[in-house]
Amino acid sequence: MPPAIQVENLSKCYRVNHAVARPAYRTLRESLTGALASSVQRLRKGLKTTRHEPFWALDDLSFEVQPGEVLGVIGRNGSGKSTLLKILSRITKPTTGRARIDGRVGSLLEVGTGFHPELSGRENIFLNGSILGMSRPEIRRKFDEIVAFAEVEQFLDMPVKRYSSGMYVRLAFSVAAHLEPEILIVDEVLAVGDAAYQRRCIDRMSALAAEGRTVLFVSHNMDVIPRLCSRALFLEKGRKVAEGPAADVLRRYMGRQTADAPDAENLTGKVHIGDGRAQFTRISHVDADGKPMPVHACGDDLILRLEIRSDRDIRDVALSVVIQTLQGARLISSWTREVDYRVDLFKGVQIYQCHFQRVRLRPGRRVYVQLAMATHNLIDCVEDAQVIEVTDNWETRTLSTESTQGAVVCGYEWSKIAKPQAQHADPCLDQTVGQP
Repeated sequence: MPPAIQVENLSKCYRVNHAVARPAYRTLRESLTGALASSVQRLRKGLKTTRHEPFWALDDLSFEVQPGEVLGVIGRNGSGKSTLLKILSRITKPTTGRARIDGRVGSLLEVGTGFHPELSGRENIFLNGSILGMSRPEIRRKFDEIVAFAEVEQFLDMPVKRYSSGMYVRLAFSVAAHLEPEILIVDEVLAVGDAAYQRRCIDRMSALAAEGRTVLFVSHNMDVIPRLCSRALFLEKGRKVAEGPAADVLRRYMGRQTADAPDAENLTGKVHIGDGRAQFTRISHVDADGKPMPVHACGDDLILRLEIRSDRDIRDVALSVVIQTLQGARLISSWTREVDYRVDLFKGVQIYQCHFQRVRLRPGRRVYVQLAMATHNLIDCVEDAQVIEVTDNWETRTLSTESTQGAVVCGYEWSKIAKPQAQHADPCLDQTVGQP
């Protein structure tokens, strides 16, 4: 069977113009003098007036996507993800190379693409469906299902210019997802909407893949990629860095982000929230001897050392360390007041340590550390103090199935409970033998 998407040596180059800064106000004499000088310079340079710098958004990219496969495309902002999707959706042309697509394509690249702001939601369903290639009878047949999925029933006859961004995206995704395309190309539709809507989107894309349709999915949600995608493509500066099983590619992507940080322990460049009387300045992940630990092995102790700089003496301070998922869900928390440990800060620098015992996080997952300290009000808070990489341990090696299980590992066992025998309705038969 031929691949649904075949990209061969694909490149896209844009021209970046560099304008010369000019003063906001110029006198008539300065304008005439400047115009004369510019004319002379153009003659000297062969009438060359502007300078163009090439920018390669994609650079010699090649990959294939098989029918029924869900491919996740990941990478930092500016890595070429959106450019790739625009080329595959036939919105823009490549500079070199080619992309072959076998089947009808449904694309959702930007909020409300193909929507007319003055038309109602009802009218835009027919308009957008027609743009995506649906016939009018097909749209009528699926109309109720599209509206129910988008949850815009009561706003159906309202102009979409009055919709919130979430309503816009829900309706646009619903139309594209019910197109029943052979290939669905989706760019960050999970950036808006509540958890229930995001769950429905994931279920819908999974159902399309189960029907043998192909999905190309771009997202910054690193929790969704391994759950939804069988394979992933990692782009950086327009080039392919890695391609393969989603969990492996995601691990390499997150490892690259951590490695590129100039000083992962330094918190001075982070966003701090609080009154600033004291601040967290460094965080270190160490072992029992105080030596730096690059990763956390599932089931081992997790020890974090916090450096705090205070500009005054502050009595009875509560310190907090929270381990949370990339989406902000709290997994483990620790408060000094919860264990009756008194903290008094003194002017200058001091170091405190939080020791979590036998932390069993799913290998391959990355979690954030959140720090906070407060008295009667918040002194300082760093929401993304450090990203911790979790690796496997010999005790948990058989449990490393992060694509289908949660972030926490714990022991469990299965057993069968014997079905209780039905009691007889006749009271004479229920009497115990030997009773008077």
